[in-house]
Amino acid sequence: MLFLAATLLLLVYLIYESEYYVSMTILGLVIIAQVISLIRYLERTNELLTRFLDAIQYSDFTGSFRNHGLGSKFDELNKSFSHVMDRFKEERAEKEESIRYLETVVQHIGVGLICFNGKGEVVLFNTAAKRLFKIATLRKIESLKGLSKPLYKTVQNLRGGNRNLIRVTIQRETLQLAMFATEFRMRDESYKLVSFQNIHSELEEKEMDAWQNLTQVLAHEIMNSITPISSLSATVKMLLDDHTIEKENHAELNKEILADVRDALETIQNRSEGLMRFVNSYRDFTQIPEPKYEIVNVKEALHRTVNLMKTEAVKQEIKLFAKAEPESLEVTADPHLIEQTLINLVKNAIRVLTNQENGEILLMGSIDVSGRVIIEVRDNGPGIKKTNSEKIFIPFYSVGGNGKTKGSGIGLSLSRQIMRMHNGTLTVQSEKGKGTVFTMRF
Repeated sequence: MLFLAATLLLLVYLIYESEYYVSMTILGLVIIAQVISLIRYLERTNELLTRFLDAIQYSDFTGSFRNHGLGSKFDELNKSFSHVMDRFKEERAEKEESIRYLETVVQHIGVGLICFNGKGEVVLFNTAAKRLFKIATLRKIESLKGLSKPLYKTVQNLRGGNRNLIRVTIQRETLQLAMFATEFRMRDESYKLVSFQNIHSELEEKEMDAWQNLTQVLAHEIMNSITPISSLSATVKMLLDDHTIEKENHAELNKEILADVRDALETIQNRSEGLMRFVNSYRDFTQIPEPKYEIVNVKEALHRTVNLMKTEAVKQEIKLFAKAEPESLEVTADPHLIEQTLINLVKNAIRVLTNQENGEILLMGSIDVSGRVIIEVRDNGPGIKKTNSEKIFIPFYSVGGNGKTKGSGIGLSLSRQIMRMHNGTLTVQSEKGKGTVFTMRF
């Protein structure tokens, strides 16, 4: 640039102060050569920058930026470009390794995965899903109609964060699928990822265990009623056969035998009525109405339960409390079914606190660490043995007690079923001698 400026000044001087035309011509040619050299220099610099930016734009990091003849002043720039390119290479290699790792994990996990976009195009269909549905490829989610229309409808209607359980038959094989969906957006396009797990064998095993437990309880309760009925019927028959005095048109019994027969028939009647109540309880357990959801103020629901159960608690000298934190705590539920669950839990607590000094029951509404609404029913009773902590939820299973203190065995089963219908849970925590806490988690 300095040489060009000096040459231009000399040319101007010669034009105005002399008549050396040959020198002027030579200087003009030199100036033209200098301008051309400068333009080429700038073009080579721009070409270097353009190459660098194009390499970044198209993720082509195979080129190098060394020894381009631009002078020592560009050595640092070349080094910076080379360093940036090397760093991009490392980042891309790490990214590709992560992608390959995730692809390997996705393809080898035992849970079937299908991911599709808003247009219904399947972008992920892993090996477990291929084995589950016995197909090699799935390009459109609509293709699930060919396997099972209920399955396709469930996948389409399943919202992000929701779970579902569906029984389908694919190629003459029955599948009990546990499904979970999540929705996300990527590059301004929505996607839905659905996981599938066949739990048919696990459900069958649990179902068999449940039926065995239920059958044992039913057999126990029925035999408790049938055995004395059968025994007393045989006794009545024996009394009538051995002590009846036949006359011409009638038969006679002495007063003592007649009283025994009356007592036996009265006992048979009582046990028969008890068996009928048991059957009616079973019918009530299997006919729970569908929840009618509405916004329920937890504090009000707890206080209504306290008012309903206060008289019974006072009779047993038991203190009954209720509180909610915060007081504005609300939950979407069927108020009648939830209150029925609370009443069942409070009744159980009153039953175990009967004849115990300083008995207390606390109904507490709050929010747990995961942000879910919970209602706890706490008592300071004798607690529950660990071996009975899960059995108490089996229909008609009753722990201890007799007479008025013995329950029907369906209250807790009914309560857990109500909570499941609300997509919630009912759990128990208890320690022998330190009380019990039943937790309704919505």
